[in-house]
Amino acid sequence: MKRKYKFEHLPTPHIGIDEVGRGCLAGPVFAAAVIFNSTKDIRKYKDSKALTQEQRTELSLSIHAHHIVGIGWASVEEIDSINILQASFLAMHRAVTALNIVEAGTILVDGILPIPDISRHQQLPIVKGDVYVRLISAASIAAKVARDQFMTKLAEEVNLYGFEKHKGYGTLYHREQIQKNGPCRWHRQSFSGVKEYIVQPTV
Repeated sequence: MKRKYKFEHLPTPHIGIDEVGRGCLAGPVFAAAVIFNSTKDIRKYKDSKALTQEQRTELSLSIHAHHIVGIGWASVEEIDSINILQASFLAMHRAVTALNIVEAGTILVDGILPIPDISRHQQLPIVKGDVYVRLISAASIAAKVARDQFMTKLAEEVNLYGFEKHKGYGTLYHREQIQKNGPCRWHRQSFSGVKEYIVQPTV
């Protein structure tokens, strides 16, 4: 059951936002921002982690078809340069920008921290928002599917690590392949599990 949060009094549009991929060893971090544009399928939305891949894919198609969606991401280079937390905020910022809306509304963001440098919108951080608020659940689904599709496509280019299986998360198989083959340019060089296997050039 969804917990009831009262944000109806806050400025509209209400924008749900969530990110995915913070804990991965490889690939960008993705975020999605969603504004409901109808009541279609809203009651079906739940935390993406509680859905099967097939359910997420089907619901993501519904979200894109019936609602307003912005997708943003931050690259591996940005993650290594500014750290994963700041890169997650950057992806969220880009997702909000991708909505291309003029009105100043309210961002409902999953977590305990507001997104820095977004002064035009009010923000309401909600712990476990992807579980309790359907608007954030929709964002979690859209972000998850977008990133999974990116990593599956990447596996066609880089086929040594099984990205299509684990999507860059630190599974045993993935870690074994990093140890065997060394990291590639899509691995996060600042992360434990990757940086130990970077071959330093000899002088």
